[in-house]
Amino acid sequence: MRQKKKSEFLTEVELEFMTELWALGQGSVRDVLSRLAAGRNLAYTSAATILRILEQKGFVTSEKHNKTLIYKPALAREAYQSKSLRNLSDKLFDGTPASLVARLVDDDGLSEEALEEIRALLDRRLTDNDG
Repeated sequence: MRQKKKSEFLTEVELEFMTELWALGQGSVRDVLSRLAAGRNLAYTSAATILRILEQKGFVTSEKHNKTLIYKPALAREAYQSKSLRNLSDKLFDGTPASLVARLVDDDGLSEEALEEIRALLDRRLTDNDG
């Protein structure tokens, strides 16, 4: 049997589960299920399968407490965000982060407040690099 390729990026459903697990810090299948949107209507067995897949991919680890598996993120949310943004920059913006940021700030949907926040972040980063 052919080994399934280990993906370094999450599918939409996996990201939904990871987002809840990051918020919880750790949790059982039931803990994660309880945090999903009320209309999500996902069976326990389906949720357990998704968490098992996340463990096989190396995104979570699990430990047995009594008879319940408790899942913990193996990767910090910030680390995954950085990796995903680098991938997006490479694939869509020819590896040029400035193009990615330019596209973001050219978006008419950004408020003046959001733009000021971005400016403050850039100023802080530039000041930190000077020292």
